[in-house]
Amino acid sequence: MMPARLLPFVLSVIAGATDVTSILSLNGLFTAHITGNLVLLAARIGAGLPAPVSFILAVPVFMLVVFIAGMIARAIERSGGSSLLPLLLLQLVALAAIFWLSVTRGPWTDPDAALAIIAGMCGVSAMATQNALAQISLKNTPSTAAMTTNVTRLMLDIASVLFGPDVERAKNRARDTLPVVIGFGVGCTLGAAFEATVGPWSLMLPTALAFFACVIAMGQSRVVAEAGR
Repeated sequence: MMPARLLPFVLSVIAGATDVTSILSLNGLFTAHITGNLVLLAARIGAGLPAPVSFILAVPVFMLVVFIAGMIARAIERSGGSSLLPLLLLQLVALAAIFWLSVTRGPWTDPDAALAIIAGMCGVSAMATQNALAQISLKNTPSTAAMTTNVTRLMLDIASVLFGPDVERAKNRARDTLPVVIGFGVGCTLGAAFEATVGPWSLMLPTALAFFACVIAMGQSRVVAEAGR
């Protein structure tokens, strides 16, 4: 895989693994998809079921973390630096936090337990940071956490490749989109398999991959710095 596509692929694996693990271990909470939490929240309210606090908090926490990540990124870029590694480190810290809480304090049968809510918001914060950095720090890169738009774009581009127009442009977009779609599927599969076999320790997978993503970003920064000399 080309280096430029490796980091988005790794990030999409992280998102898929984190999302499916949180659904299984945090009573159905989506960490990467605020749309899913809104739908579940509305469905529970409509059915007269209690709404877990984590479902209610997920959307505003997601929005707040994206806002904070944006402010951090803009401040770094104004000073002439790259926001990619700092945001990846922020995501790593959030994933390490949910991993530590899940292993030491989980699993939780009560979705409204204080530590369960905190763990869930750590996962939401990690994915909010990833959504932000995919738009701010990675240029011309598809979303690494929300697949509906990616799958739609991919299929439209395949249709364009087969029947025109803009064949070359469609090919280039498809080459960028396909790795993240595959990566998210791989992440979901691995996350579910790890959750079934090792329980809360399954969160070690996205945490380790987040560390690997930081290593990739450091390598890319070193290459850019050497090229600028």
